[in-house]
Amino acid sequence: MLERARTAGVTRILTCGEDVASSEAAIAIARAHREVRVAVGVHPHRADSLDDAAVAALRALAADRSVVAIGEIGIDLSGRSAPRAEQERAFLRQLDLAGELGLPVVVHVRDAGPLVRELLGGRTVRGQLHCYSEGPEEIARWRALGLVPSFAGPVTYRANRALRAAARVTDALLVETDAPYLSPEGHRGARNEPAYVAVTYAAVAAERGADLSALSATTDAVAAALFGPRW
Repeated sequence: MLERARTAGVTRILTCGEDVASSEAAIAIARAHREVRVAVGVHPHRADSLDDAAVAALRALAADRSVVAIGEIGIDLSGRSAPRAEQERAFLRQLDLAGELGLPVVVHVRDAGPLVRELLGGRTVRGQLHCYSEGPEEIARWRALGLVPSFAGPVTYRANRALRAAARVTDALLVETDAPYLSPEGHRGARNEPAYVAVTYAAVAAERGADLSALSATTDAVAAALFGPRW
């Protein structure tokens, strides 16, 4: 899989933990593969697992040279996640941890844009807005909060005109796979993988009227500025 990614032109992969155990596993992968970087954190699906011991474990894991962010953290109101109160508690506590460590965040938002913006109000954050799913009208609000929208496979789907409009108007962006989910057009129904990010890059580049090399240079610069010297 990594060889296919290299062939497709992928030079850096950020893999995110969803709890302490998967964060540890992500670091092990990064130690074996030089192109992999890690975000450690507790996903909203696992929010009720974030206790004092988990916070201490994440703090220790963040010292590894492969770790560039706290994530994937956030709020998911799809009805398939932890109770909302637990999600809010875990999100705010991990935002505090990221601030303490001077790290950016990778923020998961599903059916919860207004709530996340409310929770972030008054905070100084920097980070990646994972798998952006809103329209162009919300871009300025997220950017004002310090978050960079990241576009995944759904931006390639024909019906997602508002999402493509958002990709056109944002001043800064990242492109991702969300593998093994959200495969882009042409691979829908199949397990997603890092190599397929090339399809998403092509769609975003076309929307922005940029060639692939220019878009790649843009996202490389955004990622380096966001994730810092470990990137």
